[in-house]
Amino acid sequence: MRLVLPLPGNEVFAAELAQAGGWRLGSLETRRFPDGEHYVRLKDDPGGGVVDLVCSLARIDDVFLSLIFAADAAREFGAREVNLIAPYLGYMRQDKRFQPGEAVSSTSFARLVSGSFDRLITVDPHLHRFASLGELYPIETVVLHAAPLLGRWIRDCIVDPLVIGPDAESEQWAASVAAEAGAPHVVLRKERIGDSDVQMTLPDLRSYHGRRPVLIDDIASSGRTLATAARRLIAEGFPAPDCAVVHAIFGGDAFEQVTAVASRVISTDSVPHPSNALRLAPLIAAALAY
Repeated sequence: MRLVLPLPGNEVFAAELAQAGGWRLGSLETRRFPDGEHYVRLKDDPGGGVVDLVCSLARIDDVFLSLIFAADAAREFGAREVNLIAPYLGYMRQDKRFQPGEAVSSTSFARLVSGSFDRLITVDPHLHRFASLGELYPIETVVLHAAPLLGRWIRDCIVDPLVIGPDAESEQWAASVAAEAGAPHVVLRKERIGDSDVQMTLPDLRSYHGRRPVLIDDIASSGRTLATAARRLIAEGFPAPDCAVVHAIFGGDAFEQVTAVASRVISTDSVPHPSNALRLAPLIAAALAY
């Protein structure tokens, strides 16, 4: 018996996941006490089965304690296994101590999550200085990839596409998306300046004129990478590009900055956002059923 429980804001994703897998969909009661502390109650009996808590870990600070309380309650009320379904895995940015005294939040967060869950299922975590999630998380981790979804969308929706990765590190990923799309690909050279500014260098793209540029990225946070690359492509004589991203964080006015220079922007539903066009529930359900 499998029970799927969404944290607040994840109800639609959890319903699609339960439907895709033919599992029971439950619910939680969550609220705040007058002093701001979190209240959590399971409204469904785990019945000695598996509980999957669904929570995209974008902007997680407000709901993290509720997530941990729900996991502990599920175990206390008989769940034999408690899993975290996190389509987006947060706290992967600070994976190194850059300045004396800095907290390496990725390792701290992994320790907190691993203390309450048996297994973590996520999609395209932003692994930069780690080869795998296993270096961070001592629990079992399942990493799924959205490249085939992006590639199929490009193949089905864009005529004569040119897939463009944001930097040299994206070469293998961009190649995978392009192969699924049946399109050529190139990668740009990116230099990040601070948290929100980037400089982009384009390769020689003259042989690709006449193709439709499609910028891809795993995470769109400040939006500067996509917006800067789009402006550079337009200056090179290309039409406004389409943009396809896995995780649509888009903080502040980032989405407006990108849509001002892009033809359209689509994303997976790992983070609830108006750009969501690609559903991850079937991908995750297939991994859970295996």
